[in-house]
Amino acid sequence: MSKHVASTNLLAPPLISSPTDAPTHRYWLRAGWVMAASGWSANQFSALLGAYRSDLGLTTTTTTALFAIYVLGMIPGLLLGGPLADRRGRRPVVFFALATSALATCLLMAGPAVSALLWPGRFLTGIGAGALLAAGSAWIKELSTPPHGTAAGPGAAARRSGLFLSAGFASGGLAASLIAQWAPHPMVTAYIPHLVLSAFAALCAARAPESAPALNIVTPSATATSPEQGDTSSASMFRCLVAPVAPWVFAAPAVAFATLPGLVDDDLKGWETVYAGVITAITPSAGLLVTPFARRLAARHRIATGVSGLLAIALGLVLAAVAAANTQPVVALVAAAVLGGGYGLCVAYGLTEVAVLAPPHQLARLTSRFWALAYVGFIAPYVITLLTKLFTPPSILVGAAALALVTLAAVAYLGTRHSQHAH
Repeated sequence: MSKHVASTNLLAPPLISSPTDAPTHRYWLRAGWVMAASGWSANQFSALLGAYRSDLGLTTTTTTALFAIYVLGMIPGLLLGGPLADRRGRRPVVFFALATSALATCLLMAGPAVSALLWPGRFLTGIGAGALLAAGSAWIKELSTPPHGTAAGPGAAARRSGLFLSAGFASGGLAASLIAQWAPHPMVTAYIPHLVLSAFAALCAARAPESAPALNIVTPSATATSPEQGDTSSASMFRCLVAPVAPWVFAAPAVAFATLPGLVDDDLKGWETVYAGVITAITPSAGLLVTPFARRLAARHRIATGVSGLLAIALGLVLAAVAAANTQPVVALVAAAVLGGGYGLCVAYGLTEVAVLAPPHQLARLTSRFWALAYVGFIAPYVITLLTKLFTPPSILVGAAALALVTLAAVAYLGTRHSQHAH
């Protein structure tokens, strides 16, 4: 695989960069805040689903559809943002996405007055978050490679993106729910922290240099591997080892955020919003806690992290079924934590594989494909809502757990076969 990532000089022209001794290993911290803003924007709405049902009178089907329409914006945001970041650079895509995300939040704040604005607000939230993920993940990975000294491996760079994203997920939902529970005009004031975080992320990212390899000076030795050969191999590996796992990355937390609270909140008596916020905090927090475990698993076997993540998701879905069958909020919290652990393992696995497989000039493109497949999982609550017309929620959750185990078996088989062929 060719390696021709060069760092950029802050004073260099925008389309041509030159090597520098700047400590780029610190710049990834600045770029990381855009990932936190993306996670926050996605999850702040999740904790307010109960409030929209009770205060605005929206039906469960409507609120679940609003939750899912985010994915319809996320897909084009990812599929367009990734290739655009490879061609034009990470910085312009990130700043455009931050502005789009802030506009979306403003539309959501106007939702209590004009409920129709919730639809474009959620759609634009998806576009902004998708473009941030595509460009931001690639930016952090490249800025994790200093011009001199020891570079961070693909696993470390992937975990950095996942840490910031999970921090945004965990904080956004909890903050929105606490504000909605006690602050005046809750469905307006709950969104203010995201605007503040977006401005802070923009200020931090403004100090980080461009890092896209396509915009840097490439040395002749950088073409050691045939692009066609490398791209074909990468695409095949991506289809076999990454694509099957990707939808489970966000199917797991989406079930915890949008499905579980409504199945167990009969005895909460006015604390439904806070409970939903606690779940939206516990789930990604568990994803953060499994990061060291993900590192050890990856050192043992290439697919161990992904397989363990799918196993955790299957267990979490079974626990969710038990919680729903017995209306047990405490068991639901445990299920959310297990689902969050599965999410953390799967996202670390997916981003690490993408960082290994992608040629430098196509890193954002392949990253965007991973995130696009991952965010398909966000429609899981809507599918569950539709299926409840035919089956009980516990049986649907058990069926989902069985599907996760089938995916696990397929990935384990394909990964083992690849290892045998590699040797």
